[in-house]
Amino acid sequence: MRPVGISNDFLGEDGTNLWGDIGLGALDEAGIPWEYLPENVSVLRPSDIDGRPAVLFAAPAVDTSTFDGVQDPPLLLARFGVGYDAVDLDAATAAGVAVTITPDGARRPVATAALALILGGLLNLGIKHELVRRDRWGERAQWMGRGLTGSTVGIIGFGNTATDLSRLLAPFDVDILAYDPYCAPERAAEFDAALVDLEELAARSDVIVVMAALTPDTFHLVDEDFLDRMRPTALLVNVARGPIIDENALIAALSTRSIRAAALDVFENEPLDPGSPLRRLENVLLTPHSIGWTSEMSLGNGSSAVRAIIDATSGRAPQFVVNEAVLRSPRWASLPT
Repeated sequence: MRPVGISNDFLGEDGTNLWGDIGLGALDEAGIPWEYLPENVSVLRPSDIDGRPAVLFAAPAVDTSTFDGVQDPPLLLARFGVGYDAVDLDAATAAGVAVTITPDGARRPVATAALALILGGLLNLGIKHELVRRDRWGERAQWMGRGLTGSTVGIIGFGNTATDLSRLLAPFDVDILAYDPYCAPERAAEFDAALVDLEELAARSDVIVVMAALTPDTFHLVDEDFLDRMRPTALLVNVARGPIIDENALIAALSTRSIRAAALDVFENEPLDPGSPLRRLENVLLTPHSIGWTSEMSLGNGSSAVRAIIDATSGRAPQFVVNEAVLRSPRWASLPT
Protein backbone atom coordinates (compact mmCIF):
# COMPACT_ATOMS: atom_id res chain seq x y z
CA MET A 1 0.00 0.00 0.00
CA ARG A 2 1.36 3.41 -0.98
CA PRO A 3 1.35 6.24 1.58
CA VAL A 4 -1.56 8.64 1.92
CA GLY A 5 -1.11 11.34 -0.72
CA ILE A 6 -1.16 15.08 0.02
CA SER A 7 -1.75 17.22 -3.08
CA ASN A 8 1.32 19.10 -4.26
CA ASP A 9 -0.37 22.51 -4.34
CA PHE A 10 0.18 22.76 -0.58
CA LEU A 11 3.92 23.19 -1.19
CA GLY A 12 5.75 26.45 -1.80
CA GLU A 13 8.88 26.86 -3.89
CA ASP A 14 11.02 26.19 -0.83
CA GLY A 15 9.30 22.85 -0.24
CA THR A 16 7.45 23.90 2.92
CA ASN A 17 3.70 23.82 3.36
CA LEU A 18 2.21 27.17 2.31
CA TRP A 19 -0.63 26.68 4.79
CA GLY A 20 1.66 26.03 7.76
CA ASP A 21 0.47 23.44 10.24
CA ILE A 22 -2.43 21.49 8.73
CA GLY A 23 -2.44 18.77 11.35
CA LEU A 24 -0.44 16.12 9.48
CA GLY A 25 1.26 15.17 12.74
CA ALA A 26 -1.89 13.26 13.66
CA LEU A 27 -1.18 10.87 10.78
CA ASP A 28 2.29 10.26 12.19
CA GLU A 29 0.84 9.63 15.64
CA ALA A 30 -1.61 7.12 14.13
CA GLY A 31 1.23 5.34 12.31
CA ILE A 32 -0.13 6.25 8.87
CA PRO A 33 2.59 7.07 6.32
CA TRP A 34 2.04 10.02 4.02
CA GLU A 35 3.80 11.94 1.28
CA TYR A 36 3.21 14.91 -0.99
CA LEU A 37 2.22 14.05 -4.54
CA PRO A 38 5.12 14.64 -6.95
CA GLU A 39 3.49 17.25 -9.21
CA ASN A 40 1.11 20.18 -8.95
CA VAL A 41 -1.80 19.28 -11.23
CA SER A 42 -5.15 20.87 -12.06
CA VAL A 43 -6.97 17.50 -12.00
CA LEU A 44 -5.96 14.53 -9.88
CA ARG A 45 -4.56 11.79 -12.12
CA PRO A 46 -4.94 8.02 -11.85
CA SER A 47 -1.28 7.76 -10.84
CA ASP A 48 -1.93 10.16 -7.98
CA ILE A 49 -4.57 7.96 -6.37
CA ASP A 50 -4.05 4.35 -7.49
CA GLY A 51 -2.97 2.15 -4.59
CA ARG A 52 -3.25 4.84 -1.93
CA PRO A 53 -5.61 4.45 1.04
CA ALA A 54 -6.57 8.13 0.84
CA VAL A 55 -5.63 11.47 -0.72
CA LEU A 56 -5.93 14.85 0.99
CA PHE A 57 -6.32 17.54 -1.66
CA ALA A 58 -7.08 21.25 -1.97
CA ALA A 59 -6.86 22.85 -5.43
CA PRO A 60 -7.06 19.95 -7.91
CA ALA A 61 -10.36 18.96 -9.44
CA VAL A 62 -11.62 15.38 -9.58
CA ASP A 63 -13.34 14.14 -12.72
CA THR A 64 -13.91 10.89 -14.58
CA SER A 65 -10.33 10.91 -15.86
CA THR A 66 -9.09 10.68 -12.28
CA PHE A 67 -10.36 7.11 -12.08
CA ASP A 68 -9.44 5.91 -15.60
CA GLY A 69 -7.72 2.56 -15.33
CA VAL A 70 -7.34 2.72 -11.56
CA GLN A 71 -6.98 -0.82 -10.20
CA ASP A 72 -6.91 -0.02 -6.48
CA PRO A 73 -8.83 3.20 -5.80
CA PRO A 74 -8.49 4.93 -2.44
CA LEU A 75 -11.19 4.62 0.14
CA LEU A 76 -11.27 8.37 0.58
CA LEU A 77 -10.62 11.67 -1.14
CA ALA A 78 -10.50 14.23 1.68
CA ARG A 79 -11.04 17.78 0.44
CA PHE A 80 -9.33 20.58 2.35
CA GLY A 81 -12.28 23.00 2.32
CA VAL A 82 -16.05 23.03 2.01
CA GLY A 83 -16.62 23.50 -1.71
CA TYR A 84 -16.90 20.41 -3.88
CA ASP A 85 -18.26 21.81 -7.13
CA ALA A 86 -15.00 20.74 -8.86
CA VAL A 87 -15.45 17.11 -7.73
CA ASP A 88 -17.40 14.64 -9.86
CA LEU A 89 -19.27 12.89 -7.06
CA ASP A 90 -20.91 10.37 -9.39
CA ALA A 91 -17.52 9.26 -10.68
CA ALA A 92 -16.17 8.93 -7.16
CA THR A 93 -19.21 6.96 -6.01
CA ALA A 94 -18.99 4.62 -8.99
CA ALA A 95 -15.38 3.91 -8.00
CA GLY A 96 -16.37 3.26 -4.40
CA VAL A 97 -14.50 6.33 -3.18
CA ALA A 98 -15.92 8.53 -0.42
CA VAL A 99 -15.42 12.29 -0.64
CA THR A 100 -15.32 14.39 2.52
CA ILE A 101 -15.21 18.12 3.15
CA THR A 102 -14.23 20.13 6.24
CA PRO A 103 -17.12 22.33 7.39
CA ASP A 104 -16.06 22.05 11.03
CA GLY A 105 -12.65 23.50 10.22
CA ALA A 106 -13.81 26.30 7.94
CA ARG A 107 -16.99 27.55 9.57
CA ARG A 108 -15.59 30.10 12.06
CA PRO A 109 -12.80 31.41 9.77
CA VAL A 110 -15.26 31.91 6.89
CA ALA A 111 -17.85 33.49 9.20
CA THR A 112 -15.17 35.86 10.50
CA ALA A 113 -14.13 36.64 6.93
CA ALA A 114 -17.75 37.41 6.03
CA LEU A 115 -17.98 39.81 8.96
CA ALA A 116 -14.74 41.47 7.83
CA LEU A 117 -16.14 42.01 4.32
CA ILE A 118 -19.42 43.31 5.72
CA LEU A 119 -17.60 45.90 7.82
CA GLY A 120 -15.11 46.69 5.06
CA GLY A 121 -17.88 47.19 2.53
CA LEU A 122 -20.00 49.35 4.82
CA LEU A 123 -17.02 51.48 5.81
CA ASN A 124 -15.80 51.88 2.20
CA LEU A 125 -12.50 50.37 3.23
CA GLY A 126 -11.31 49.65 -0.31
CA ILE A 127 -11.67 53.18 -1.67
CA LYS A 128 -10.42 54.78 1.56
CA HIS A 129 -7.26 52.70 1.25
CA GLU A 130 -6.84 54.08 -2.27
CA LEU A 131 -7.47 57.68 -1.14
CA VAL A 132 -4.36 57.48 1.02
CA ARG A 133 -2.26 55.55 -1.49
CA ARG A 134 -3.13 57.91 -4.35
CA ASP A 135 -2.98 61.20 -2.44
CA ARG A 136 -6.74 61.79 -2.70
CA TRP A 137 -7.15 62.71 0.98
CA GLY A 138 -9.45 65.60 0.17
CA GLU A 139 -12.12 63.22 -1.16
CA ARG A 140 -12.68 61.42 2.13
CA ALA A 141 -15.91 63.25 2.97
CA GLN A 142 -17.44 61.87 -0.24
CA TRP A 143 -17.12 58.32 1.09
CA MET A 144 -19.09 58.39 4.31
CA GLY A 145 -19.66 54.87 5.56
CA ARG A 146 -22.78 53.18 6.86
CA GLY A 147 -23.22 51.63 10.27
CA LEU A 148 -24.04 47.98 10.83
CA THR A 149 -25.80 48.40 14.18
CA GLY A 150 -29.56 48.00 13.97
CA SER A 151 -29.56 47.06 10.29
CA THR A 152 -31.10 44.02 8.57
CA VAL A 153 -28.74 41.34 7.31
CA GLY A 154 -29.98 38.79 4.79
CA ILE A 155 -28.09 35.52 4.45
CA ILE A 156 -28.45 33.23 1.44
CA GLY A 157 -27.72 29.70 2.62
CA PHE A 158 -28.21 29.19 6.34
CA GLY A 159 -25.86 26.32 7.12
CA ASN A 160 -23.31 25.97 9.89
CA THR A 161 -21.08 28.79 8.69
CA ALA A 162 -24.03 31.14 8.43
CA THR A 163 -25.13 30.30 11.96
CA ASP A 164 -21.62 31.14 13.15
CA LEU A 165 -21.94 34.48 11.36
CA SER A 166 -25.24 35.10 13.12
CA ARG A 167 -23.45 34.70 16.46
CA LEU A 168 -20.74 37.14 15.41
CA LEU A 169 -23.41 39.66 14.37
CA ALA A 170 -25.24 39.50 17.72
CA PRO A 171 -23.42 42.49 19.33
CA PHE A 172 -24.57 44.70 16.46
CA ASP A 173 -28.27 44.17 17.27
CA VAL A 174 -29.13 43.34 13.67
CA ASP A 175 -32.24 41.62 12.38
CA ILE A 176 -31.34 38.48 10.43
CA LEU A 177 -33.27 37.17 7.45
CA ALA A 178 -32.35 33.85 5.87
CA TYR A 179 -33.16 32.12 2.61
CA ASP A 180 -32.53 28.38 2.63
CA PRO A 181 -35.04 25.86 1.26
CA TYR A 182 -33.41 23.11 3.33
CA CYS A 183 -33.41 24.89 6.69
CA ALA A 184 -36.22 24.22 9.15
CA PRO A 185 -37.87 27.34 10.61
CA GLU A 186 -37.20 26.16 14.16
CA ARG A 187 -33.49 25.82 13.43
CA ALA A 188 -33.38 29.35 12.02
CA ALA A 189 -35.25 30.56 15.09
CA GLU A 190 -32.51 29.12 17.33
CA PHE A 191 -30.22 31.75 15.85
CA ASP A 192 -32.80 34.56 15.88
CA ALA A 193 -33.17 34.40 12.11
CA ALA A 194 -36.42 34.60 10.17
CA LEU A 195 -36.76 32.39 7.09
CA VAL A 196 -38.12 34.33 4.12
CA ASP A 197 -38.33 33.85 0.39
CA LEU A 198 -35.64 35.21 -1.89
CA GLU A 199 -37.67 38.20 -3.05
CA GLU A 200 -38.37 39.37 0.49
CA LEU A 201 -34.75 38.94 1.51
CA ALA A 202 -33.62 41.07 -1.43
CA ALA A 203 -36.13 43.82 -0.71
CA ARG A 204 -35.70 44.09 3.07
CA SER A 205 -31.97 43.64 3.64
CA ASP A 206 -29.37 46.36 4.18
CA VAL A 207 -26.61 43.78 3.81
CA ILE A 208 -26.90 40.52 1.85
CA VAL A 209 -24.32 37.77 2.36
CA VAL A 210 -24.06 34.82 -0.06
CA MET A 211 -23.05 31.68 1.87
CA ALA A 212 -24.73 28.91 -0.16
CA ALA A 213 -23.08 26.02 -1.95
CA LEU A 214 -22.81 26.24 -5.72
CA THR A 215 -25.29 23.81 -7.28
CA PRO A 216 -27.42 23.88 -10.42
CA ASP A 217 -30.17 25.41 -8.25
CA THR A 218 -27.97 28.25 -6.96
CA PHE A 219 -26.22 29.11 -10.24
CA HIS A 220 -27.03 32.81 -10.91
CA LEU A 221 -29.47 32.77 -8.00
CA VAL A 222 -28.55 36.43 -7.52
CA ASP A 223 -29.57 37.67 -10.94
CA GLU A 224 -30.78 40.91 -12.51
CA ASP A 225 -34.24 40.51 -10.99
CA PHE A 226 -32.79 39.95 -7.51
CA LEU A 227 -30.48 42.96 -7.84
CA ASP A 228 -33.38 45.13 -9.03
CA ARG A 229 -35.25 44.27 -5.81
CA MET A 230 -32.34 45.28 -3.57
CA ARG A 231 -32.30 48.58 -1.75
CA PRO A 232 -30.16 51.27 -3.40
CA THR A 233 -28.32 51.61 -0.07
CA ALA A 234 -27.60 47.88 0.25
CA LEU A 235 -24.29 46.02 0.29
CA LEU A 236 -23.85 42.61 -1.39
CA VAL A 237 -21.18 40.27 0.02
CA ASN A 238 -20.07 36.94 -1.50
CA VAL A 239 -17.86 34.47 0.40
CA ALA A 240 -19.29 31.35 -1.28
CA ARG A 241 -18.80 30.81 -5.02
CA GLY A 242 -18.70 33.40 -7.79
CA PRO A 243 -21.23 31.84 -10.19
CA ILE A 244 -24.02 32.17 -7.62
CA ILE A 245 -24.08 35.83 -8.68
CA ASP A 246 -24.67 36.87 -12.28
CA GLU A 247 -21.52 38.98 -12.53
CA ASN A 248 -22.59 40.98 -15.57
CA ALA A 249 -25.83 41.94 -13.84
CA LEU A 250 -23.88 42.90 -10.72
CA ILE A 251 -21.48 45.07 -12.70
CA ALA A 252 -24.45 46.89 -14.22
CA ALA A 253 -26.05 47.43 -10.81
CA LEU A 254 -22.81 48.74 -9.31
CA SER A 255 -22.08 50.97 -12.31
CA THR A 256 -25.48 52.66 -12.13
CA ARG A 257 -25.42 52.70 -8.30
CA SER A 258 -28.74 50.87 -8.18
CA ILE A 259 -27.08 49.13 -5.23
CA ARG A 260 -24.58 50.86 -3.00
CA ALA A 261 -21.63 48.48 -3.02
CA ALA A 262 -20.30 44.93 -3.13
CA ALA A 263 -17.58 43.09 -1.24
CA LEU A 264 -16.43 40.00 -3.14
CA ASP A 265 -13.99 37.23 -2.33
CA VAL A 266 -15.08 35.03 -5.25
CA PHE A 267 -15.81 35.55 -8.94
CA GLU A 268 -17.42 33.78 -11.88
CA ASN A 269 -13.98 33.18 -13.40
CA GLU A 270 -10.84 33.07 -11.29
CA PRO A 271 -8.45 34.74 -11.26
CA LEU A 272 -10.48 37.84 -12.07
CA ASP A 273 -9.96 38.94 -15.67
CA PRO A 274 -7.63 41.98 -15.94
CA GLY A 275 -10.26 43.66 -18.09
CA SER A 276 -13.14 43.15 -15.68
CA PRO A 277 -14.99 46.36 -14.80
CA LEU A 278 -15.00 45.16 -11.19
CA ARG A 279 -11.33 46.16 -11.03
CA ARG A 280 -12.19 49.78 -11.87
CA LEU A 281 -15.35 50.34 -9.87
CA GLU A 282 -14.73 52.26 -6.66
CA ASN A 283 -17.77 50.88 -4.84
CA VAL A 284 -16.33 47.35 -4.78
CA LEU A 285 -14.05 45.71 -2.22
CA LEU A 286 -12.16 42.79 -3.79
CA THR A 287 -10.14 39.96 -2.26
CA PRO A 288 -8.59 37.01 -4.18
CA HIS A 289 -10.64 34.03 -2.90
CA SER A 290 -8.56 33.95 0.24
CA ILE A 291 -10.19 36.28 2.76
CA GLY A 292 -10.69 33.37 5.16
CA TRP A 293 -7.20 31.92 4.74
CA THR A 294 -5.77 32.07 8.24
CA SER A 295 -3.75 29.85 10.56
CA GLU A 296 -7.08 28.99 12.20
CA MET A 297 -8.47 27.73 8.91
CA SER A 298 -5.28 25.86 8.02
CA LEU A 299 -5.25 23.80 11.17
CA GLY A 300 -9.04 23.44 11.29
CA ASN A 301 -9.43 22.21 7.72
CA GLY A 302 -6.36 20.02 7.86
CA SER A 303 -7.26 18.42 11.17
CA SER A 304 -10.78 17.67 9.93
CA ALA A 305 -9.46 16.05 6.74
CA VAL A 306 -6.88 14.06 8.69
CA ARG A 307 -9.56 12.78 11.08
CA ALA A 308 -11.53 11.59 8.07
CA ILE A 309 -8.48 9.75 6.76
CA ILE A 310 -7.80 8.11 10.12
CA ASP A 311 -11.43 7.02 10.37
CA ALA A 312 -11.51 5.61 6.85
CA THR A 313 -8.25 3.70 7.21
CA SER A 314 -9.47 2.35 10.56
CA GLY A 315 -12.65 0.97 9.03
CA ARG A 316 -14.99 3.70 10.24
CA ALA A 317 -17.20 5.92 8.12
CA PRO A 318 -15.87 9.46 8.45
CA GLN A 319 -17.94 12.57 9.10
CA PHE A 320 -18.91 14.98 6.35
CA VAL A 321 -19.14 12.50 3.47
CA VAL A 322 -20.82 14.39 0.64
CA ASN A 323 -21.53 11.34 -1.56
CA GLU A 324 -23.29 9.38 1.18
CA ALA A 325 -24.52 6.73 -1.26
CA VAL A 326 -20.99 5.33 -1.41
CA LEU A 327 -21.27 4.21 2.22
CA ARG A 328 -23.93 1.70 1.13
CA SER A 329 -21.67 0.22 -1.53
CA PRO A 330 -20.20 -3.27 -1.05
CA ARG A 331 -16.74 -1.81 -0.67
CA TRP A 332 -17.64 0.29 2.35
CA ALA A 333 -20.21 -2.10 3.81
CA SER A 334 -17.58 -4.83 3.97
CA LEU A 335 -15.12 -2.78 6.03
CA PRO A 336 -14.41 -4.03 9.55
CA THR A 337 -15.79 -1.90 12.37
